[in-house]
Amino acid sequence: MRPKLLISPPAHEDAIGKFLTQSGTFKHGDLLVNKDGLRIVSHSEEGEPPLIKPSDNQLSLADLDAVKVIGKGSEGIVQLVRHKWTGQFFALKVIQLNIQESVRKQIAQELKISLSTQCPYVVVCYQSYYDNGVISIVLEYMDGGSLADFLKKVKTIPEPYLAAICKQVLKGLMYLHHEKRIIHRDLKPSNILINHRGEVKISDFGVSAIIASSSGQRDTFIGTYNYMSPERISGQKHGYISDIWSLGLVMLECATGQFPYPPRESFYELLEAVVDQPPPFAPPDQFSEQFCSFISDCVQKNATDRKSAQVLLAHPFLSMYDDINVDLASYFTTAGSPLATF
Repeated sequence: MRPKLLISPPAHEDAIGKFLTQSGTFKHGDLLVNKDGLRIVSHSEEGEPPLIKPSDNQLSLADLDAVKVIGKGSEGIVQLVRHKWTGQFFALKVIQLNIQESVRKQIAQELKISLSTQCPYVVVCYQSYYDNGVISIVLEYMDGGSLADFLKKVKTIPEPYLAAICKQVLKGLMYLHHEKRIIHRDLKPSNILINHRGEVKISDFGVSAIIASSSGQRDTFIGTYNYMSPERISGQKHGYISDIWSLGLVMLECATGQFPYPPRESFYELLEAVVDQPPPFAPPDQFSEQFCSFISDCVQKNATDRKSAQVLLAHPFLSMYDDINVDLASYFTTAGSPLATF
């Protein structure tokens, strides 16, 4: 009678753990093996596969496994995806472009320009792909979601945290405006993303970059109506400073928990309110003089009266809470629901 072959597991889990990455890939030296095959990948000093960088040019859609849908909109969906070889998470935005073939290809080509965007306050675009009318954009994954998501949980954001958030958004806007010559044109809470490290980054500027002209002036009518500046919502030419109006409304909404303009029945009523009525303001009995002044500098109806991102970074509101060491990382991870840090 042939003896039975007995296979026993290793005595310690560590014995397996040192050969397996988080993505379930067997590793030994430069060799990586998983269900998708074998690959030779250089490793960092710690022995783990190095994180993929935007400049590495080593991403392909075939190497990304879908985890779940984390966002839906009129233009497409956003999926959380995981790289098969490194275990790194990304956000994959998939957009269906129902426009002419020549324009689709132009947009796909232009999106690749955003790969050169390297700023700590702007969501990183790793790669973009075009196939059969669909554009797929691989983006940095921000595990805290958007400022809109966070605001639903906390209702309002106190001034010290608002100052820290606003400082990062302004640095992102200054980069887009002065370094990349980009008008965002759709700055709103859902396009400002956060993570567990306390980082705040601007997203969804890629398509805006395509339409922005080299002169910085546009008369196109694209974006979310609610946050549009008076010159934009009335169809006039607009420049980088139109983003500052949007920033002012975003900060005021975060402070009060309500959108600065009452609900309107139609677009035309909103247009009338933005163009003909006095601009919104921060109630002086509820907020500091510095915050009220900052909001006023942002929401001047005449674009020439608004301050630039660079000038606003020196506003007293942004530095008045520096002495209390505001911890955005702790605030983001404890004030709302637990973040999906994975």
